[in-house]
Amino acid sequence: MRIIIAGGQVEADYAINSFKSSKHSLTIINPDKNYASYLSTRHELPVFAGDPTKIYVLEEAQINDADIFLALSDSDTDNYIMSLMAKNVFKVKKVIVIVRNPNNVSTFKDLGIDRVINATNLLVSNLENDATLTNLTRTFSIGEENKVVLVEILINEDFPFVDQELQNIKIPKTINVSAIFRDPTVIIPHGETKIKKGDKLIIVTTPNDKDGVLKFFEKRL
Repeated sequence: MRIIIAGGQVEADYAINSFKSSKHSLTIINPDKNYASYLSTRHELPVFAGDPTKIYVLEEAQINDADIFLALSDSDTDNYIMSLMAKNVFKVKKVIVIVRNPNNVSTFKDLGIDRVINATNLLVSNLENDATLTNLTRTFSIGEENKVVLVEILINEDFPFVDQELQNIKIPKTINVSAIFRDPTVIIPHGETKIKKGDKLIIVTTPNDKDGVLKFFEKRL
């Protein structure tokens, strides 16, 4: 399956991680040259550094007749422009758009976009609270078949690994800390990254491993 991933940063990183293990053919387009270089190095894949709202960039990336176009920009306007071109000009079979403003969901659907995803709607519809980790944990599923689960863990002063480096924490292999929200920044962690009080760990896992993730953090409270 040919999948085009256009725009986004943490979201693009998630998507690439998910899809590349399934042997899909990935084309990645990112307007931020530095982040494009980071994605290329991290995932050992070529990345087109260019603005996916420009038709010549999409032409250079050869997205014609792709199976899926995933629009991940922070700007709903940019996602609107690139998704319409992908759908109507390049005849991509299925266009999936991330929409930041929940009020824009119906507008995108009316334009014929195949799937419109809004984080607010996902959180409202899929939020699950573990009994012991109430107010510290939330999870939601993504993808049509909910094959990927994102778990958000809020680190408070009770966690024993506050101020420890990730590489020194015995984290199970099923737990992939893909990002850390440390207001107002987003950190792509590495082994020497320290966990701080107030951090929100974003963990990518599968439905089968989700309970194990929650139990791991529950034992450390």
